[in-house]
Amino acid sequence: MTQELFPYGHFWFEQYCRPIGILWLLLDGSFICLSSLHGNLFSVKRKIVTDIFSGRKKHLNLYFTPWEGFEGFELLKPPNLGKKKHTMNRKRTSMGFSEHAGAKFCVERIILDELKLEEVAQRQTEIHRPSIKQKICDSIRCSVGQWKIWIVTWIPVLSWIPRYSVQENGLGDLVSGVSVGIMHLPQGMAYALLASVPPVFGLYTSFYPVLVYFIFGTSKHVSIGTFAVISIMIGSVSERLAPEDHFLTNGTNGSVVMDTEARDVQRVKVAAATTLLCGIFQVLLGLVRFGFVVTYLSEPLVRGYTTGAATHVIISQLKYMLGVSPRRFTGPLQLLYTLVELGSLLPQTHIPTLVISLVALTALVIVKEINSCCRHKLLLPVPIELMLIIAVTLVSHYTDLKAVNGVDVVGKIPSGLVPPRVPEVGFFSSVVGDAFAVAVVGYAISISLGKTFALKYGYKVDSNQELLALGFSNVIGGFFQCYSVTSSLSRSLVQESTGGKTQVAGVISAVIVLITVLKLGSLFEELPTAVLSTIVFVNLKGMFMQCQDIPALWKSNSVDLLVWLVTFLCTVLLNLDLGLAASIIFTLLTVIFRTQRPSYSLLGRVPDTELYLETESYKEAKAIPGITIFRSSAMLHYANAELYQEALLEKSGINVPELKKRKEEEKEKKRQQKEKDKQTGVLRVLANRLLVSMKNVSESVHRQRTDHEHIINDNGIATVSHGNMNRGFQPEQDSEEEEQDNSETHSSSCDNVEEHTHSVILDFTPVSFIDTVTLKTLKNIFQNFAEVDVTVYIAGSQVCVVQQLERGGFFSESVSKGRLFPSIHDAVLHCLCLRDLSCSEFALVRL
Repeated sequence: MTQELFPYGHFWFEQYCRPIGILWLLLDGSFICLSSLHGNLFSVKRKIVTDIFSGRKKHLNLYFTPWEGFEGFELLKPPNLGKKKHTMNRKRTSMGFSEHAGAKFCVERIILDELKLEEVAQRQTEIHRPSIKQKICDSIRCSVGQWKIWIVTWIPVLSWIPRYSVQENGLGDLVSGVSVGIMHLPQGMAYALLASVPPVFGLYTSFYPVLVYFIFGTSKHVSIGTFAVISIMIGSVSERLAPEDHFLTNGTNGSVVMDTEARDVQRVKVAAATTLLCGIFQVLLGLVRFGFVVTYLSEPLVRGYTTGAATHVIISQLKYMLGVSPRRFTGPLQLLYTLVELGSLLPQTHIPTLVISLVALTALVIVKEINSCCRHKLLLPVPIELMLIIAVTLVSHYTDLKAVNGVDVVGKIPSGLVPPRVPEVGFFSSVVGDAFAVAVVGYAISISLGKTFALKYGYKVDSNQELLALGFSNVIGGFFQCYSVTSSLSRSLVQESTGGKTQVAGVISAVIVLITVLKLGSLFEELPTAVLSTIVFVNLKGMFMQCQDIPALWKSNSVDLLVWLVTFLCTVLLNLDLGLAASIIFTLLTVIFRTQRPSYSLLGRVPDTELYLETESYKEAKAIPGITIFRSSAMLHYANAELYQEALLEKSGINVPELKKRKEEEKEKKRQQKEKDKQTGVLRVLANRLLVSMKNVSESVHRQRTDHEHIINDNGIATVSHGNMNRGFQPEQDSEEEEQDNSETHSSSCDNVEEHTHSVILDFTPVSFIDTVTLKTLKNIFQNFAEVDVTVYIAGSQVCVVQQLERGGFFSESVSKGRLFPSIHDAVLHCLCLRDLSCSEFALVRL
């Protein structure tokens, strides 16, 4: 050939790991040639090689490693030496097909262990991190820029209110704020009954905390205020510390009368103290950046808990809807006792109250279903709660339901705002546990709802700042006799669906509440409490719809289903505070159990790839002879280290104690055989010398009878032909050969064991840290397997794990960093290369 050839790269066949030839191309692209490494050049048709590269000649088992400058798999033009281009055949994405279905890659590099990896990747042994002193100095450094950043971080309203666009956001926030404000009025008064305080304090709770959150909050769409679950938690504390029995007084004619005014005053004090302590907990947790505490409340736990709390809410409102006065029960199983009590009081049901409840319930359900079905057609949802309150109040006022029919009404609602007052701190010791539970649950509900909207609209919600915002809202609200607040799902959805874009919508809703408190509060004094109870009853539909999680979790995750059910049952049976504590403990136990009892598996290689998958799950994943690859699905720590070692012995099938015992027995047999051979050798030498002397004496007499002589060996009598040859030491030589045979037999038995499994590779990909117990376990694994001639390697360990192994003194002369590999494939190739170096007659298997 007269034209110049350009080498593209190496090629090899499947059964070889090393290249066997070079691919050449004429610069004009007209011919493709293959040559061996010895220089023999032979021409191949371009179509055949193109078919090989495109995958249409897979049965040839030819593989190719391109050099720099290779243009791809087209092979229709000379290579562009000035550019490094990668061309890949890609298929269109369709149902059931990957976008990279036709993509291929090929990498040629040396086998890397930890030592070579540190050299190639240039691992940094010392990473400079600021000291604690330097961090403190940086945090307290006072400069103008630092002060601005600090103020904007702690008061987020200053970062976005100067850039607020009235033209873009004003109309949407106005409509949304009015809609949410209308919802605040009935919900505030209704949820106040759950908190066991007068309805007007629910309106206060819908006003002050909303303004505080406007300043410190970071979510643009959540509606802060009253919420059923938090209200019932506050109500349980208020009723426990201010029960009705403590306010019974003697009336006229020997009757017993309850002083409701004194009772309400005391319960308001308890609720305010609990709210203040709850806010202090939230502020302290926010200051120490403890916002991640909510991560321990999983979604199944929160949804199961809120569903159980909704059950408490429903049961607590039945007495208002039926018009009866059951006894109050405390402690575990109080819900069951209350149900039994309500059942016994059914004959005493107040009929007018029941009729009002049923009519209000029917109207609420029908209109809410219309709102739900026609939400895309309606500009605003129909404010059925407010319309129902106005209508029933008018009916109650003109028909005088309280005087004529004995229907319970809201009663006196003072106009105006109350001045701030310091809550009674004497209640703190009695409500500390309840306050912490309210703080955690309220924050969990608020941050989960806030992050949902943030993900939908593409902005960030600071979890720690949200904790501070809720804390400040509760602290300031406690001074104004409010009770604890959090985000409301129903109001937040209305605020988002009606066009609300910023926290300004919350301020507008607070203005609506303020107008009601100042001017319109007294108009609702004749409102029957049964209507407020039905509003609470209907608004809990969304929480009970969470029961649909049960069939979904049954199909997807049985452990999460168990968490949901246990949380629900604990909340219903034990009470809200004990139920939450028991649910968190149970959830943590499930995590501990799953990490302590992970799934262990053996890995096999998928043919023609560097992928190693579970042999039990993938049919094409084939185990490599002589190599055991072991993986755990969870982290390795002190709680499961021993189980990890036991699972490794079980999965690998290597009975280390039995092999060690067998090896000791073989050593003992070999030692005894050596002693026996030594004694036999001495006797053999003496016997041979005696026979030689006797032979020399009788040689002249029996010279012609030397054709067959008998020599004593260790087995008895042996016949030696051709007596002219001196065979005096032949038996000893036979003994040496026998000893050599025995040693070869012993060596072959050990080789059989070694050929069965000579290497164990531990996949450390899931491991993120190493404790002292795990370190000792690893040392025992390496030592025990080494005693039975099995080498252990570690693959996929992270840098932090390697550093912890170094600090723990894991590496030694017997266990070096050469036992660590960045990938399983490197470890497998290393094992195969070692075996092939010791047994050169076997060819390397290409991986």
